Amino acid sequence: MSDDVAAPHWLRGLLSQKPAPVPWKRGLRAAASIAGPVAVGLAAGRIDLGVLVSLGALCVVFADIDGPYPYRFQRTGWAAFAGVVGYLVGAHLASSAVWVLVLVAGVSALVSAIGSTASMAGLQLLVFAVLGTGQIAEPWLAVRCFGLGAAFALVLSLAAWPVRGAAHERAAVAAVYDQIAVMLAASGTSAARQARRDLTDTLNTAYDALFNVRSHLAGRDRSYRRLFVLLTETTPVIEAAVALVNAKKQAPPEYATYLLDAAYRIRVREPLAEPPSPPDEGRAVAQLHAGLRAVAEFRRGDHDTDRRQEGERLDLRVLLGRRTWLVVLRLMLCVGLAVAVGRLLELEHAYWVTLTVAIVLKPDFGSVFGRAVLRGIGTAIGVLLGAGVLALAPPSWVLVGLMAVAAAALPIGQVRNYGMFSTFVTPLVLVQLDIAQAGQWSLVGARLLDTAIGCAIVLVVGYLLWPGARRPRVGEDLAATLDTIADYLEHALSGRTDEKSTLRRQAYRALSDLRTAFQQSIVEPSAAGRQAAAWWPVIIGLERLTDAVTGVAVAIDRGADPVADADTKAVAAAVREAGKAVRGERAPKRAALPDDDRLDRVVGELTSVNATLRGPVLARGRRTRVPE
Repeated sequence: MSDDVAAPHWLRGLLSQKPAPVPWKRGLRAAASIAGPVAVGLAAGRIDLGVLVSLGALCVVFADIDGPYPYRFQRTGWAAFAGVVGYLVGAHLASSAVWVLVLVAGVSALVSAIGSTASMAGLQLLVFAVLGTGQIAEPWLAVRCFGLGAAFALVLSLAAWPVRGAAHERAAVAAVYDQIAVMLAASGTSAARQARRDLTDTLNTAYDALFNVRSHLAGRDRSYRRLFVLLTETTPVIEAAVALVNAKKQAPPEYATYLLDAAYRIRVREPLAEPPSPPDEGRAVAQLHAGLRAVAEFRRGDHDTDRRQEGERLDLRVLLGRRTWLVVLRLMLCVGLAVAVGRLLELEHAYWVTLTVAIVLKPDFGSVFGRAVLRGIGTAIGVLLGAGVLALAPPSWVLVGLMAVAAAALPIGQVRNYGMFSTFVTPLVLVQLDIAQAGQWSLVGARLLDTAIGCAIVLVVGYLLWPGARRPRVGEDLAATLDTIADYLEHALSGRTDEKSTLRRQAYRALSDLRTAFQQSIVEPSAAGRQAAAWWPVIIGLERLTDAVTGVAVAIDRGADPVADADTKAVAAAVREAGKAVRGERAPKRAALPDDDRLDRVVGELTSVNATLRGPVLARGRRTRVPE
């Protein structure tokens, strides 16, 4: 192995787990949706039909998430529809017509370009078309059972909607107040930076929840409107809290207590108490108190007018550019190769090779290299578990219990680590598909071989040999983020308030998305991973730069004079120049920055960012730790 510093990064990134809470409710729903039909079929003496119903539930379980009910209905509903259509196509394909899967792969990749919901539906379309080709039951009977299973899982996922209503959205807004309290408590400590990022993620989640609901209700539901306005009214509180943390100042402890109490009252739909009075000498706390008092007044009042700026509508443009078509062609080529290899080698269950390719080569679910490696490792472990259990031929009720355990673990793997997910899903699908072949040890070797072939096709053709697969793309996201921060900076420092709140939120969302993109690229042992590792300090610098801008903006809101127009334009131009330099693959041009005491931190952080962009040279043999 070379002395390239990227290797430790991508290896650690592949094996690390995301610190996400365990989704217990989703796990219970998954166990009931998948193991329940098999148990009923076993009791009725038709376990074959129970397995078919269970397969239909699987397409909904894959798509199920925690979130607003309208969004969950949209996501799981389209996934169920696509899964049924795919299974219908696959079940009716004769062995001579299996090449149709190549066309299905093209449609899947094209649909995925529309958006996240369409992407999930596109994946289900291809995956269950492939699974359909491996079934031996009468096609129409299999499709009816599959559809019944999908409908059953959909009902379980949405059963609490009529009684819980906006509970999830209230909890998302309340979580913002919890996280503000955590951030204030961490001010001046090493945990403050991470708490600030967690607040951004929590705020994004709350806005996403309410935006999505509004897109379905068109603003007609008063409870959702009031929640949205409450979140909008929280903006001054967030800005004041960020300014305190950025200045490493501690707020009085009673403010953290008040924020936690406010979060509880929002969850149970009670009015907020009066916020504690700020200390006489605490000018920095005065803005926080004013924001909290305004929120409390709103909760006591009856004003439910949505004051959101227009223009934040969901954009579902289908990206039909060169990059999209390259993704389509890559998926079609790899699926075609999987089908060809399966026929050439006369594999007994050739569809497993195609299934591996379809799942691994999903273009918008992270690194292709990382998914191929994790899929291979996870599937190898899963095959040994699943096929090993089948080879021992335990009683059918034991298999049903094991299916319930594996199904309950699926949501944990989905939120923690893709390799863990593969480890859980493989024995589950093996038992579902091969329960009639219990007692055959040949399944172990066959499934391992099929998975290895599928991962090899993806790694060699879809990654190593595919044009541009290893080329760094994090620069595109970084340049776009720099432009977004420049827009926010220009509005915030000039004292303009018309779009400041919207632009601030867009800037922090862009930073959050950029961090995710970099973390995905870190697992690439190529130029993309090396660039992401070298540019990682830029993300830290941009977060500090944006926080510094917010601090100046809060001071202006408290009555300070806006920054001189010439100075504001000079700093904004320097940030945009950094974006142009990234796009042009060159060093940023040096420019004179304003000499204003209020802008010292802004200029300092921008200078640090530019220094990194002018050529991050990683010392030979030096290991650079990338934060999780």
